[in-house]
Amino acid sequence: MTFQIQAVTVYGKQPGQIRTVPFRTGTLNIVTGDSRRGKSALLTIIDYCLASSDYPVKAGKVRTYLGAYAVTLVKPGQQLFVARRAPERGTAISTVLCILSQAPDTPPPPLEELSFTTPLDVAKDLLSDFCGIDRTVKVPAVARAQTIAPSIRHALYFCFQAQNEVANPDLLFHSQGEEWRPNTIRGVIPYFLGAVDPEQAALRNRLRLLRRDLSDLEAKLAQARDLGPASGQARALLTEAVEAGLLPHRDSEPTAEEVSSLLRIALEGRNQLVPEAGNDSDSDPLAAATGRRTQLRRAVGQNRARIADLKRALEENDDFAGHAREQRTRLASLGLMRVDRDTSQAAHCPVCESPIASANSTVAAIMHDLERLDGDLHVIGSDTPALQRLLAQEDEQLQRLRTALSRNQDEINEISAGLRALQREPDDVQRAAHVRGRISLYLDTTAQHVRAPQVEDRREDLQRQVAELEGLLSDDTQDDRLTSYLSLISQNIRTKAAALELDHSDAPIRLDVNRLTVVADTNDGPVRLADMGSAENHLGYHVATLLSLHEWFSEHRGPVPRTLILDQPSQVYFPPDYTGEPTPQGTDLSHLLNVYQTIVNTTQALDGALQVIVVEHADLADPLFRDHVVERWRYSNNQALVPPEWITEPIDEDEDEDE
Repeated sequence: MTFQIQAVTVYGKQPGQIRTVPFRTGTLNIVTGDSRRGKSALLTIIDYCLASSDYPVKAGKVRTYLGAYAVTLVKPGQQLFVARRAPERGTAISTVLCILSQAPDTPPPPLEELSFTTPLDVAKDLLSDFCGIDRTVKVPAVARAQTIAPSIRHALYFCFQAQNEVANPDLLFHSQGEEWRPNTIRGVIPYFLGAVDPEQAALRNRLRLLRRDLSDLEAKLAQARDLGPASGQARALLTEAVEAGLLPHRDSEPTAEEVSSLLRIALEGRNQLVPEAGNDSDSDPLAAATGRRTQLRRAVGQNRARIADLKRALEENDDFAGHAREQRTRLASLGLMRVDRDTSQAAHCPVCESPIASANSTVAAIMHDLERLDGDLHVIGSDTPALQRLLAQEDEQLQRLRTALSRNQDEINEISAGLRALQREPDDVQRAAHVRGRISLYLDTTAQHVRAPQVEDRREDLQRQVAELEGLLSDDTQDDRLTSYLSLISQNIRTKAAALELDHSDAPIRLDVNRLTVVADTNDGPVRLADMGSAENHLGYHVATLLSLHEWFSEHRGPVPRTLILDQPSQVYFPPDYTGEPTPQGTDLSHLLNVYQTIVNTTQALDGALQVIVVEHADLADPLFRDHVVERWRYSNNQALVPPEWITEPIDEDEDEDE
């Protein structure tokens, strides 16, 4: 069971200053008031107290006159008090909180009784636990090579709608417009909807780690091979030895074992200096190494082109197979027509058993199409494994070519350095001594490498574990569960959209978690929220989507706070400077009341399992609105979040930001 918000408490900077804003759980709460009375600060204060990594409270009276903030969180039989100081001058945030477990209905304590000692990361874990989030679960991040541990901060994406979000056609969820947030939202949605099996998630994380270990091991083994006797550096030294006359010229490429032996021969000086060959360009070692590099680069380019072609073929196979399966499913659903296409027996209605004349030709055509699609799918299914094997072979070849390129570059570097050094030597004897010194240093270094602990080749064991986990996860139905859940939620969104009389509510509506938007599938094609006209539609689909998600969370025990906070939904219908009097009449008022009726209907249907907090400029006389008002902060009654008596200096209201 997760929590709702019982109160927001603010502490002034002077001793004894404390102000509490109470809320009713399980129902709609409205805080209405004029501009610059602190309404919007409620959302940012709650966000800050729930372990925010920044300080979202805007500049103005709230920042100027408040020294600490607190929220009281409740769930059946439990109460948690969370307080956090405003940042000290010169600091971005306060990194410690005060978290107290209290008996139900315990009032907020005075500031001097609070002890701010809980670090921010610990506070986030405690709040995640209180919310019911399983902190052992890791879900894969979208488009990033890491995992995400869902926390209270992720749950709040579905609980807040700030003033610039509640009717935004481009942003459906809280903080969606910030960097990396869209992919994070995509990554955690399956967990909060209940589509993630914790055991399967643990296996997926284990598989990810094993694949990373396998990749790291292959890199280490490749590095160890580069340090071995057949490395590019060794071959370059062999070339220098030939150039210095320590070894005779060889037409064939020596093996790794031969390179080591030849270097030792050159070092021990068993041969007399070999007369230097002519200056034929064909014997130029640097030119030969550069030529090999050109060939290797060409081979890499050809290999990459083959990989791109194979990947394109696999994608085309997948796309075709998907369309073919969809078409086959549609045709197969017509199998209610029970008829033998090879006989003249009429088909019968599956409901009333009445014969249906002239059905044979139609059914025969359908059966023919089904057989054709089955054949196509069989061909695609048999081609795909072969393409995957070819792709794996090309990937391995690319790795080998890259290793060869690395060795070749080492060889070029060594030859260049050696030639520069040799050019500085005045005679053949000194040049030979210089090369012997370089060979000696290299052999000593490789000897130390041989004596060092060798990298154990555990690739076979890691590959076996990866294959086992892939087999265990092959039957994982997380994607199917997510698709099913989103389909049910989308149906609920459409129902609420119809109640709100929104455009396209007569068409199928779906929540698209890849694009993080709502889409109407019309006869003219899909229409995304951003393409829908009218701010009323934008607001309506925001409200319908968030309410439908919270219904799902409540009915399926999703670990998300049972609180939805909306900042000024009436901005769609009334001007920003609307004061509440006189109350507008006509269609706009009717539509706004319809929004509130939908909210009330949802909270009532959930029987106390959902709390909705709305901050508003509007102050409607209709009982539907008036009966849910918990606070009125207007200049006429001298009420605000920050009590007027706390304000010791006059503030220019025209310059003070809307709070």
